[in-house]
Amino acid sequence: MINPVYSPAPGRYESGIRFRRCGRSGILLPEIALGLWHNFGDVNPLASSLEMAHYAFDHGIVHFDLANNYGPSYGSAEETFGLIMKKSFAPFRDELFISSKAGHDMWPGPYGEWGSRKYLMASLDQSLKRMNLDYVDLFYSHRYDPETPLEETLQALVDIVRAGKALYVGISKYPPQAAAFAYKYLRERDVPCLVYQGRYNLINREPEVEGILDQAKENGVGFTAFSPLAQGLLTGRYLDGIPSDSRMAKEQFLKSSALTPEMLKTLLALNEIAARRSQTLAEMALAWCLKDDRVTSVIVGASRVSQLEDDFKALENTAFSQEELNAIDQAISDKR
Repeated sequence: MINPVYSPAPGRYESGIRFRRCGRSGILLPEIALGLWHNFGDVNPLASSLEMAHYAFDHGIVHFDLANNYGPSYGSAEETFGLIMKKSFAPFRDELFISSKAGHDMWPGPYGEWGSRKYLMASLDQSLKRMNLDYVDLFYSHRYDPETPLEETLQALVDIVRAGKALYVGISKYPPQAAAFAYKYLRERDVPCLVYQGRYNLINREPEVEGILDQAKENGVGFTAFSPLAQGLLTGRYLDGIPSDSRMAKEQFLKSSALTPEMLKTLLALNEIAARRSQTLAEMALAWCLKDDRVTSVIVGASRVSQLEDDFKALENTAFSQEELNAIDQAISDKR
């Protein structure tokens, strides 16, 4: 049987999705974006990737977040997305906001990672071919490079925009001093930084502690949170131990050593707070990130549609009482 031609849901923007302005820009981003870090590579069935991408777009999730080395294997998530573009999304390109990145290890040799002009430009050219795109909406410097002059990295971003290969640029995981330099450099060249992407969740609050959130807001820069569920710790999967089919059981990125007795106690306490809010732990974790108007959106991963369905429910209640926030902070502090 031939699969029917994809037709998106007519009511995709009335599904409950909400949009937030990204810094001081004209761009509105959905509060939830779909990240393709895992589960969209060449080791995953294309049918599953199509199903998740279709569900996302059918519910107004128009932001798809990639990077050159997402997979596994490297580059394969972009190749998968290129197939999705060809099969389904090409007629709707102007409704989509597609981001990619370069900065981490991608290919052998001295020009296959970090922040040189040669690497960033070559990587983006490869990404565009893999994704069947003429341009990306947003291109990130994926990490700060302490060895390459920051001016070289940032001028490459400026020139990428001027060449029409990206509409906007962003930075990810930059320390505050480097971020401040980047904001000023890019603004002075009329290519302002659109967004900062950083790890942010109930457990890992470095963007708060280091002043990244305030700094971004002061500079008119949005903030997108990756790993809002702490790579799965905050999904609720580990409240009763380590499931045999879980990421932790396979020691993939999330190590079993992370589930200490203190961490389990914290997760159980957080789960109780979530239950009192009539939410799952995952729903509350996403809602907690979105309670802050300095956060533009959260980037979620998924291995099946049911996970996206659950994530979407977080948008139903992103307001917290002071009592709830205090209880959450107490649960977190007990872990330390």
